[in-house]
Order: sequence, then structure tokens, then C-alpha cells
Amino acid sequence: MKILCVSDYVDPLIYNQNVKESFSDIDLILCAGDLPMDYVDFIVTVFNKPTYFVFGNHDLKEFHYYHREAPQPPEKFTQTYNDTSHGHGATYLGFKSFIDERFMFDDPVTGKKTPLLIAGVSGSRRYNKGLCQYTDFQMKLKLIKLIPSLIKNKLKYGRYLDIFMTHASPRHIHDHEDPCHIGFECFNWFLQKFKPSYMIHGHIHLYDMREERTGKYWDTTIVNAYAHCIIEFPIKQDPQENR
Repeated sequence: MKILCVSDYVDPLIYNQNVKESFSDIDLILCAGDLPMDYVDFIVTVFNKPTYFVFGNHDLKEFHYYHREAPQPPEKFTQTYNDTSHGHGATYLGFKSFIDERFMFDDPVTGKKTPLLIAGVSGSRRYNKGLCQYTDFQMKLKLIKLIPSLIKNKLKYGRYLDIFMTHASPRHIHDHEDPCHIGFECFNWFLQKFKPSYMIHGHIHLYDMREERTGKYWDTTIVNAYAHCIIEFPIKQDPQENR
């Protein structure tokens, strides 16, 4: 399957009326944060494909719809969605895991038909006490809450997770040293323990095309989704790796 990944930038290559013709073979869309929800809405409407999203540390006008603890906006009348609501036709992946049976594929290891296993978290490192910002310890606690569902995946499907989507990056992989853009060390721990095939993140802007977009940590391919990129899943293994 081909997956369109976007984050952090309203890309004119995507935000135009001819985008479906230019990206006609997309099966799934992942929105890795800091995107206006009307842009997510446009993507869902134009592509009409399953779409997942997480929040970043900006563009948080609708964050309170998905998190009861978030401050409510000052408007007189506000609508609060419950935990199962998915606005704009996209599924909120923040601090949740899903078994998506719309995407059945042949497991490269077992050869059996299996659904896509996907999980994600929102937010960045805490740097100014803003909304959707977390210390490394706070984020690790949120990751720990995912473990029961990941263990069920392992028991049923032989693996914990296929795709892990975040906004921030892991520590020392694509991150920067300023307080806002330091990666989460707990993400490194998570990747080492649960070994998803892909980690998709945003948050790190690629102003220089020579900057690395794709990296590797243990068994996981890590992709910076800034603006847009396309990945294929399952990952095609190099025959040399099996020798």
C-alpha cells in the first residue's frame, strides 16, 4: 500500500484541485501534526481515503474536542466531542492504537493475511508550558498506557505494531538541540521494545533538501513527514538482509 504522510506545512503540491490526479495511487494518509484542521478536512474530502491524524504543538484550536482536560475556548457555545468522535472524517490517533482491518496484507514473516496495526501520540517536548507539551516522563507514562493493546497485538498477530505516528521525533534522530525541538528519549525506548516497521513524525522543518528525511533506529525506519512524502508498506526487504 502507498501512504501519503504530511505535517507542519500546507503544501501547495497537496492543497490544490488536481492533487488526486497527481497522487492517484494513495491508499492511506497520515497527518503528523501542526496542520490546520481545514487542511485535514480538504485531504479527506479530495482523496476519500482513510486518514489518521495527531496534534502537534501548534494549530490546537480543536484540541479540546479530543481531550477533556484541555482548557475550553472562551466562546459562549462550544461543542465537546466524546472520545470516540472523529471530526473532519479523519481518525484521531493521539495516545491510541487501532487494528485497521480495511488494510489487509501478507505478513512478510508469517505469510498470513493480517490487518494494519497502528498507534500514535500527539505533542512535543515541554518548552513553555503550552498546550499539548509534555516532559519526557509524562510522555513515557502515556506510552505505557498503550502497552496492553500492543501485547494483545503480539499475541494475536505475532507483532506489536506496524506504524507509530507522532509529532515530535526521537532523541538524536532528526531532532534539534533547542528546547522546543529536542526529541523524546522515551520514543527511543518505545521503538527498541515494540519494533514498529515505521515511525512517522513531523515537527522538524526541512528547509534544506540535503537534510535527512529518513533514518533507522533498531528495526524501525523513521520518516520525517514535513510538507509531504510517500512511503510504501510493507517495507520491501533487501534480499541481502536475509543472507
